Amino acid sequence: MTPMRYALSLLAALLLSAAPPAIAADADRVFGWVEKATLEPWGVEVKAKLDSGALTSSLDARDIETFEKNGEEWVRFRLRLEDEASGETFTERMELPLYRDLRVRGAGGIDERPVVLMKVCLGDTVYEEQFSLRDREEMNYPLLLGRRSIGHLGLLDVRDTFLNRPDCDDDAPLVAHDPDEDD
Repeated sequence: MTPMRYALSLLAALLLSAAPPAIAADADRVFGWVEKATLEPWGVEVKAKLDSGALTSSLDARDIETFEKNGEEWVRFRLRLEDEASGETFTERMELPLYRDLRVRGAGGIDERPVVLMKVCLGDTVYEEQFSLRDREEMNYPLLLGRRSIGHLGLLDVRDTFLNRPDCDDDAPLVAHDPDEDD
């Protein structure tokens, strides 16, 4: 082994040993660039694209409107998703507290989207994550998981798909949203 290769190996070992326990434990888990996930608490199975180019996750939602409830901002929207497991259409009208507003700059200009906290099952763990709401009907994947979410999962293998089946029950571990990770 060359001195440079030895130094790089030593540096990598030191960095990995200094990683927080949660990151080191999740490093064994590998997810593909497309996975099946379930929206909780309904257990609706959808295809999720893991997109390292996006920071915030996004969920297909229709009829999105903000309103005031008890002096706070809320979001009312409708989910209309095809359940991958059953082939049936799942429809649910929801009202959730507005977590924040997101400004997205893209080729089409600036788009503002409401963001809510929701739970999703990937593998055997439930993750409470931020989801921006937008009509994704024309997209291939109703659920897009951005870097904030991917960072909780483990490693991303961009060469593979469907490496983990969603398998969460009432006793599944929950990774709660940490507002300190917001930026």
